[in-house]
Amino acid sequence: MLDIGVNFHSPQLKGSTGPLLERAKSAGIRAILATGSSRAASQAAHELACQHAGYIWATAGVHPHGASHWDDQVHAALDALWRQPEVVAVGELGLDYNRLFSPRDAQRHAFEQQLAAAVQVGKPLFLHSRDAFEDFRAMTREAARAGARGVVHCFTGTAAEALAHLEDGYDIGVTGWVADPVRGESLRQALKVIPLERIHLETDAPYLMPRNKPKRGSVNEPANLPWVAKAVAELLDLPPEEVGATCEANSRRLFALPSAKR
Repeated sequence: MLDIGVNFHSPQLKGSTGPLLERAKSAGIRAILATGSSRAASQAAHELACQHAGYIWATAGVHPHGASHWDDQVHAALDALWRQPEVVAVGELGLDYNRLFSPRDAQRHAFEQQLAAAVQVGKPLFLHSRDAFEDFRAMTREAARAGARGVVHCFTGTAAEALAHLEDGYDIGVTGWVADPVRGESLRQALKVIPLERIHLETDAPYLMPRNKPKRGSVNEPANLPWVAKAVAELLDLPPEEVGATCEANSRRLFALPSAKR
């Protein structure tokens, strides 16, 4: 399996990279994408990818929460990162109208700038959308027409929203949210219309601990990805091994990662 979303820069995971990676490898996780959600987090993700070449890859971008900090200096720093081979996606980027840590206008401006950059550098998008579907879809659909591609990370929307993203050419990222039969009901219903070949698995660690994991703690980690695969497999009536292998192949294809070593 391959985990497309781990926030190594989070306070919960800082200082525990070594043991975390050992547990991930023991659990069958063969590659990880380190999420960049700010200038500093993106630089840290790139450094981590360089330290663990071939196992960790990085994304680089500005999350909508931090869109107010977007300026020419941040853009230039990210542009340098986007051109590094260890950085395989632009993001985490998008729109979040839920808590509005940055004003909507600032979010749309930073999002627009990064969408254009992704098309220019030819790398896929690692997308975030929360309570902003209409604006988000309008902007990503326009980007897709210009050649953008990517994955809607940590999707929690409806089946209709999933179909809209698929129609525009974007894949869907599934987290432990799928294992929650109450809060995750919309996602569980959406999985019925999402082809397996368009799904990517992620923990979004340290967040979104899968509720189907026995003796779960409060801090999620890549080693828990098999529980996400298990929940998806049960909903699709497929073997977990098939789900894990297919989703890994999907991620390697989207992010242009080398084939896994057997």
